[in-house]
Amino acid sequence: MTTDQNNLNNILVIIPVLNEESTIKGVLQDLQSHGLCNLRVVDNGSTDDSVAIATQAGAEVVREPIPGYGQACWQGLQNIPNHIEWIFFCDGDGSDDLSELPQFLAQRAEFDFIVGDRRATPAGRAAMTATQGFGNQLATRLIALGWKHRYHDLGPLRLIRRSALDEIQMQDRGFGWTVEMQVRAIECGLRIRELPVGYRRRLGGRSKISGTLSGSIQAGIVILSTLGQLYSRRAQLPPSEPSILPQKSHPVWLWLSTILLIAGCAIIAPHGGFSSVESFNRFNLGVIVLGSGFILSWLIKRLSAIWFWAVSVAARLLLLPMKPGDDIWRYLWEGHIQNLGFSPFHLAPNAEALIEHRTDWWSMINHLDVSAIYPPLTQWGFRGLAAISTTVILFKIGFVLADLLICGLLRHRFGNARTLLYAWNPIILYSFAGGGHYDSWFILPLVAAWLWFDPPAPQSPLQVPHPLQVPKEVVISALLLGISIAIKWMSLPILSFLAWRALRKKWFWWIPIIILCACLPMVLTAIPFCLDGTCPLVPTSSTFVTHGRSAELIPYLLGNIDTLRWNNWTYLIPLGGVGLWLILKSRTLGQFTEFFLGILLILSPIVHAWYFTWLVPFSVMSRNWGTRLVSLSVFIYFVLPFRIVAQDDPSWFLSNIERTILWLPYILGWLWTLKQQTFKPQIPSLSSAHPQKV
Repeated sequence: MTTDQNNLNNILVIIPVLNEESTIKGVLQDLQSHGLCNLRVVDNGSTDDSVAIATQAGAEVVREPIPGYGQACWQGLQNIPNHIEWIFFCDGDGSDDLSELPQFLAQRAEFDFIVGDRRATPAGRAAMTATQGFGNQLATRLIALGWKHRYHDLGPLRLIRRSALDEIQMQDRGFGWTVEMQVRAIECGLRIRELPVGYRRRLGGRSKISGTLSGSIQAGIVILSTLGQLYSRRAQLPPSEPSILPQKSHPVWLWLSTILLIAGCAIIAPHGGFSSVESFNRFNLGVIVLGSGFILSWLIKRLSAIWFWAVSVAARLLLLPMKPGDDIWRYLWEGHIQNLGFSPFHLAPNAEALIEHRTDWWSMINHLDVSAIYPPLTQWGFRGLAAISTTVILFKIGFVLADLLICGLLRHRFGNARTLLYAWNPIILYSFAGGGHYDSWFILPLVAAWLWFDPPAPQSPLQVPHPLQVPKEVVISALLLGISIAIKWMSLPILSFLAWRALRKKWFWWIPIIILCACLPMVLTAIPFCLDGTCPLVPTSSTFVTHGRSAELIPYLLGNIDTLRWNNWTYLIPLGGVGLWLILKSRTLGQFTEFFLGILLILSPIVHAWYFTWLVPFSVMSRNWGTRLVSLSVFIYFVLPFRIVAQDDPSWFLSNIERTILWLPYILGWLWTLKQQTFKPQIPSLSSAHPQKV
């Protein structure tokens, strides 16, 4: 054994403890008998004499009041002396057989990470419970499947080089600590060795995990979810993040995704009218092909700008000839009558004054008895396009240009591969290029306001983005947000976040300026429609506004309550409460906007498929699984126009199964994303935090 191997003073032993008064002394004495002298016990909330006994036995004791095995281990890693080069983990319950410790220590010259394999010894296998054995086999096989390295156990006995632990950047704070360490050891290219070790049943106390059925189930869920998160993080690694795993996208995914996207667009393009069962079936086939290409795009790690733009533009060009949704005829009409000197806010399409100006496509306009519901700046956009030509293709081009500008903004911030979640998204492709919906106009300034307000993400996981400091930049964001509000009302509540941020920064004189900038686009564009002293910018008496319904979730579930069924405004109350809570909890404008719009859709009485496009740009940032999945499941919505056109059924009502298909992936995906986000806190360096010593 070399001199370095004989030196045990450079090893720090970390022992998480929770009510182990009957065993901790024996564990410490066993470690000391092998020559280990740097013993650190981490008390994770003991109510017995564990701390006093450990102190008397010569161990350093630190406290970690936040429960969790990983949390205790992490606290033990803080404020490590400079001479420490190795970290040894073991349990304080007496279950670890330390007789093989010399074998561990002898491997330090050749390996970076040595793990005890309890299943390699008869005593170890006999002492492990059935749930422990099954869980370990399942987890290690999943690791082998995902990372091509076969572990045999997730045992607590482990020795790791300090520099390797710094490289791993542990993030889990619970029972997923062990599995994360072993997976990250593979990803970081550590030299790994498993050694057979003995194991015995606890000598005292009661296991918080394997001792109860609920604990075992909870541990299994945590381990599996941790593996899922690690696999997802591996699949989504940005090119700039270091990893020994191959960062090149396999060309097969890029080619398959491209082929399927283009083929899917080509299939659905002739069938946007849903005029027959056969046409609707072909549309659904195209959606499946298009959705498959979208799913494969999640595996793409990098691609050239030429490829990104070529596919993005080609897919949209293929869909431009598709028969649009019926909203576009109202756009054309409202632009048309403005150029004739009429206000769409004062006159519904079936007004007598407009009879002589009806066009060949006038009967295709929806809600003929309802005046304009789109805000003033939108009307100016319709008017400008109609002044050129009242043709569907021109209006679609106008929406697609805004859509492509959104692609450009997102690509500039997040890169080509991440932006595919927006640029190659099926509901995005359909809504603007195929269906001809104008929502891209309001999304564009909203995304610009978000990206202007929020700083870029840090390049290093140890960096924390600083909040915006310059008031003038907040004002510019407010002006961009005001443009979005003047195009679609949905952006209005987002202004509250800007005002709150200014208030917290004590920019009191800037708050009225921010509000003024946000209101200015609406006021200026509304003036021409209000010259006669009236400003009917919203048809508040129409059925569409008062109690209209379409593919809704919460309003559907509460539909038996008459007050809620016939008064859509009542849903503003819970929405306002949620908005206030989000203002207090959100750290960035992007986070607030995504969560607010996500909850707005759940509470909204009227939901159309293209409304989910509002969320898609923010999923490029958050990788939100709810938005990803609903971008596919939302196509069930189109059974509604199909029934009207092909089956003459005007009910516009989703069945329970159809509603479940639409909403369940959205809800589950959001919950999974929230779980993932708790997995990624900002991590300080190992020596930056100072434990509270006893």
